Amino acid sequence: MNDEQLLRYSRHILLPEIGIEGQAAITNARVLIVGAGGLGSPAACYLASAGVGTLVLADGDSVDLTNLQRQILHRTASVGEAKATSGQRTLAEINPQCHVLALTERLAGEALDEQVAQADVVLDCCDNFATRHAINQACVRWKKPLVSGAAIRFDGQITVFDPRQPNAPCYDCLFPEAEAADDVRCAVTGVFAPLTGIIGSMQAAEALKLIMGCGQSLAGRLLLLDALHMTWREVRIPHDAACAVCGEAGA
Repeated sequence: MNDEQLLRYSRHILLPEIGIEGQAAITNARVLIVGAGGLGSPAACYLASAGVGTLVLADGDSVDLTNLQRQILHRTASVGEAKATSGQRTLAEINPQCHVLALTERLAGEALDEQVAQADVVLDCCDNFATRHAINQACVRWKKPLVSGAAIRFDGQITVFDPRQPNAPCYDCLFPEAEAADDVRCAVTGVFAPLTGIIGSMQAAEALKLIMGCGQSLAGRLLLLDALHMTWREVRIPHDAACAVCGEAGA
């Protein structure tokens, strides 16, 4: 790292769990963020400021005035602009050393597969089950760690699925696609603005730990937050041997 990087990331480098080696791993990493909305906004901001070398920001939606209550990547002047492009500009202001690739179409099929294959860590910051299951399938196929978050009303959740670990559960073990419920959209039910910041920031933290290989990840554990009463619950996620994606049937 050069002198400017040593100064910019000095508060990370001072931590013995990170040091120069850990920060170098961050600056050499490529992270895919699917969704530049409520969760993707804080996640992207912290990953960029922490020095992730390449951030791929994928979102096929445009900025709407109703987004600005919680989606901190975007500004009033960005209304009508592609979220990925708006986010790219904001992140460049936060840290010009972070290369941000803006994908302004919804990732699916071969395009999703290609991006997952290139990533070191994938963040699911989207808002629909179809995309979540597609991301999960690609991560299992390429054995890429997946940091999954969700937020609606006052309820948030976060976990990590790490197919590099033996007998690791995947998203389909927790929410089988065959039993998928209807999507619950914040446009209909609402969402508490700081909740997205809490969960999105935690997604960034888990991604950085996975990149550096330090600490203990949330793999196999689901954290549930009730932000109205500010209480947390932890649920263990078992691997489903009959899972259609990562079980014997999907192998």
